[in-house]
Amino acid sequence: MHDLHLISLPLSQTLRRWGCVAPLRAKLSDIARMRRTDLRIILMPICALLMNEHARRLLPPMAALHSFSAAARHGSFSKAAAEIGLTQGAVSRQVAALEDWLQTRLFDRNGRRVQLSEDGRAYADAIGPALSAIRVATARALSEPAETALRIATLPTFGMRWLAPRLGQLTRDIPELVIEFAARSHEFDFAEEGFDAAIHFGLPTWPGAEHDLLFRERAIPVLAPRLMEEHPVRVPEDLTRFPLLAQAERREAWRDWLYHMGVTTGTIIAGPTFEHFLMLAQAAVSGAGVALLPSFMIEPELESGALVCPFDQTVVGEAAYYLVYPAEQLTRPRFARLRQWLLAEAAEQR
Repeated sequence: MHDLHLISLPLSQTLRRWGCVAPLRAKLSDIARMRRTDLRIILMPICALLMNEHARRLLPPMAALHSFSAAARHGSFSKAAAEIGLTQGAVSRQVAALEDWLQTRLFDRNGRRVQLSEDGRAYADAIGPALSAIRVATARALSEPAETALRIATLPTFGMRWLAPRLGQLTRDIPELVIEFAARSHEFDFAEEGFDAAIHFGLPTWPGAEHDLLFRERAIPVLAPRLMEEHPVRVPEDLTRFPLLAQAERREAWRDWLYHMGVTTGTIIAGPTFEHFLMLAQAAVSGAGVALLPSFMIEPELESGALVCPFDQTVVGEAAYYLVYPAEQLTRPRFARLRQWLLAEAAEQR
């Protein structure tokens, strides 16, 4: 047991550094006379205490971090005080406490003027993203939806023309379910965005997600009735006399449709492109040209006569609409009910 002198000095210094001497009344000389078994019993809680103290020391008080971050952004204690609702003196004391905690000078002081030191700037840059992440997480926690709520991301036009008209029936079928819809046009990380599921158009290639086929898209050509009156359309090739309006991400859709209709002409009049289908439909209604649109998206315009479809033939591509979601969602009863309802509704569209 004489090897205890090897740990006595560092241990005593460490205990004194972390303020742990008071709870440990036994002298190290008394500990040294103990048997090894008893020594382990004594040292295990000491080590645990030291580890806890060390972890605590690595996380300064939030009030000090908040004051320092504000002062670093503004380069002024008074402006920081105005932002966070403290006095200038309180901010100064919080920053001084943080400097003492870190044993590092964070600001260079010249009278009433303060400027970040090199260490202070590095520290501010390092903790800034962490504080922002805490704010975002807190905001989400404070605005946490009701237990029955689900967050669904949907393609904008799909949400307006297919989902929205069915929400009344959804409420009648599952009255206890609340859904928060948000528009998203591209893939995202479910863990980062906080959505429970999404409506996806394309191939079943969403990374890390399950895919349930809803239905495939049937594209049809539509145009304003007055265009049909001015330039009669009898065969698909006649459509090439009009500007062909397209959705921005499907510029080749017209060539594919014409090819399936047996039109081999290489001359077409390229019209404007639009990001959203509803913009494309409105342009067709105004007589800007012929649009190639998913049939389910323009049912109101077809029923009202604002648009007409000169041909019944449709082209069904490989891309389709999918309900996509993380696999763990299947274990949640409320999501399982929504999924079952969506698949049943979509089956009527196929």
